[in-house]
Amino acid sequence: MKNLLLTFVCFPAIVFGQNFYFSGRLGVAGYQGDLKAKSITLSQTKPMFSIGARYDLSEHIAARSYLSFTALTADDKNGTTTMQQRNLNFKSKILDWELTAQYSLFSLNDRWWTPYVFAGIGAFHFKPYTLDSAGNKTFLKPLSTEGEGFIDGVKDYKLTQFSIPFGFGAEYSLNEDMRLGIEFGYRKTFTDYIDDVSTVYVDQNSLLNARGQTAVDLAWRGDEKGGTPYPPAGMQRGNPHYKDNYYYIAITFTVRYFFDKYKQIVGLPSVKKSKRVGCPASRAQ
Repeated sequence: MKNLLLTFVCFPAIVFGQNFYFSGRLGVAGYQGDLKAKSITLSQTKPMFSIGARYDLSEHIAARSYLSFTALTADDKNGTTTMQQRNLNFKSKILDWELTAQYSLFSLNDRWWTPYVFAGIGAFHFKPYTLDSAGNKTFLKPLSTEGEGFIDGVKDYKLTQFSIPFGFGAEYSLNEDMRLGIEFGYRKTFTDYIDDVSTVYVDQNSLLNARGQTAVDLAWRGDEKGGTPYPPAGMQRGNPHYKDNYYYIAITFTVRYFFDKYKQIVGLPSVKKSKRVGCPASRAQ
């Protein structure tokens, strides 16, 4: 009776544990938008760390979810001559969640490695800020640098947004419980304000009256380099036709070891077997 009860209580771990993995990623993430001249480059990237889990639905398809922590940054000083004259910059911490499906080209039952692709849905939170001329950290959204929230027709933007995560990678099976890989991921977003730059310059006096001198100072920073004064209202500041996105390259590690250890402790059979995915192991007769 004791063994029967133990089997019933632990049944989910027995049935699902074999193909369930904890997973982590460690790499760098980069931003793509109005304050960066090149679309994809390793310059101006920041460290990224992810924790998550995955479940092998079949030999080729897996469901996976990650929570990632990173930061995005860019500076006009590293861009074209026109960008350098604008002289804007931003930084933002990013909290990112994804739920994706992964398709592996090969089965890890037959080979020790496989390339794969993935895609799904996601959400992320950002909060752009900059350092003013005195070195003080200033968050940009409350400044409404392009008239968000006080100019007719200019909507305020949300700091939490949906995204479409997708990418590709390859993983190698170190043993029946551990996999090591490398992955490139991309986040297609639906906002152009990760960097707080999107459309045109708002009238200087309107911005001053609505948000104060700090907003004026940080909406145009060309004067900090001896450039021209604040541009006329309606002059192009960013490109609203292209949304901001971000990407990463990371080393991945997945492990199933916890469930094997758990079963050893409670006296249940290990999932170790000749194949790395497939039907759960059964009790020895």
